[in-house]
Amino acid sequence: MSVWRLGEQTPPPPRRITDTVVERLEHQYEVDPDLMQITPQQDMPVWDSRRIFDARWDHLDWMHAHFADEVLLAGEESETMEDPS
Repeated sequence: MSVWRLGEQTPPPPRRITDTVVERLEHQYEVDPDLMQITPQQDMPVWDSRRIFDARWDHLDWMHAHFADEVLLAGEESETMEDPS
């Protein structure tokens, strides 16, 4: 059985990144909740936010395995365009 205390799982106050983006947990960015008036943001415990954040890589790997012919890496030199320098 797992036990968690609400006080330990309440997200820290948001740190503003841009006019529309805040960060509560390291490297986890979200739309500023004040901008979400039609569909308000749900209150989530920290453990659930981390679970979803960590599962994104598993989901992306699954999508690549099932639907991608190849995976392109950002930052690699182009094979079809000349080097601009």
